[in-house]
Amino acid sequence: MNGTPIAVVLARGLGTRMRRQAEGIALADDQSRLADTGLKALIPVGRPFLDYVLSGLADAGIRDVCLVIGPEHDVVRDYYGQPGILSRVTLSFAVQDVPRGTADAVVAAGDMVGDREFLVLNGDNYAPLEALRALAALDGPGLVAFGREAMIRESNVEADRVRQFAVVRVGSDDTLQDIVEKPDEATLAAFGDDIYLSMNYWRFDRRVLDACRRVTPSPRGELEIPDGVRLACRDGGVSFRVIRMHAGVLDLSSRSDISAVAARLAGVQVKL
Repeated sequence: MNGTPIAVVLARGLGTRMRRQAEGIALADDQSRLADTGLKALIPVGRPFLDYVLSGLADAGIRDVCLVIGPEHDVVRDYYGQPGILSRVTLSFAVQDVPRGTADAVVAAGDMVGDREFLVLNGDNYAPLEALRALAALDGPGLVAFGREAMIRESNVEADRVRQFAVVRVGSDDTLQDIVEKPDEATLAAFGDDIYLSMNYWRFDRRVLDACRRVTPSPRGELEIPDGVRLACRDGGVSFRVIRMHAGVLDLSSRSDISAVAARLAGVQVKL
């Protein structure tokens, strides 16, 4: 193992789905106010959602965390800058000036990462502890891929949404072959019943960071991590180990997710 990695948590997105008003969804005033801003990290679900993410990283032995935020997110700095709030985690901040995609967010954290290996995860997802521990224990680049049926059973995400998630193609040697974004029914059928999904839980090194710097816009106009991974494999000879896991990941993408996530996290102990 190449030492304990730093974790890079991506929390810069615009939160477009979270900003959308939805009929029939009742939120507390503080939840509604933060949902209106799209700042999912601080939406209270017992405690601010990001508290659970950071506490989980600390439970997995990760003590050094870089949070990628926007220049307008001083409220996040102020919250975590309160005296005594952090005891197990050292938090630094990287600013992604414009939300141009996940690969660009990784590049924004480059100065904080330096030459260390690092984990990458979304700030609006909460994964089981065993997933974080498995990533922390990897020797080199890799990702956790989550079984689709377990995601449907154990996450808060409706089955129709789960079926739209990126599918991981895994080789016989447990290495990553490809990631298929938004697969159609024919593509899914070709994978059979044993389908694994990417929820953006990665371990990278300097080679992948350099590849993310060379990513060009996707058809969606964004600079995306899967394209950086492909470049690292193709041009840098990087091999990514796939950790298969049958577990669910909580997702805080829209207002309809808030109450379900809060119920799932009730009773989870948080220590930052």
